[in-house]
Amino acid sequence: MGIIGDGVFKVLLGAVFLVGAVQLGDLLGVPAWLMIASGAALLGGGGIEIMYVHRRTARTYMRLMVAYDSAWILVTLGGLLMTWRGGAAGGELWVGYQTAAPVVLAALLVTAAPAR
Repeated sequence: MGIIGDGVFKVLLGAVFLVGAVQLGDLLGVPAWLMIASGAALLGGGGIEIMYVHRRTARTYMRLMVAYDSAWILVTLGGLLMTWRGGAAGGELWVGYQTAAPVVLAALLVTAAPAR
């Protein structure tokens, strides 16, 4: 259930990014096109995560999800630190991760060994 929930969360977050691209982009200090790209990546990555739930082992999913979420925490802390120090790229770092990471996760799931 947690694996499906993770995929559903990504799909919902992607939808929010797409619908609110301009407003969220302004809030985070990123261009709308990056929010749209990120929303599309999250929708696709979350959809693949849900689609492959019975095709890959739980162990494969867990390792990938731990890596994804661990990196997410580090990127979030890095973005917050940049923002607190007066930098303007904290939002771009965070949204950039939201754009690249789901694509990498999806590619790793697609190429992983199938469940038996």
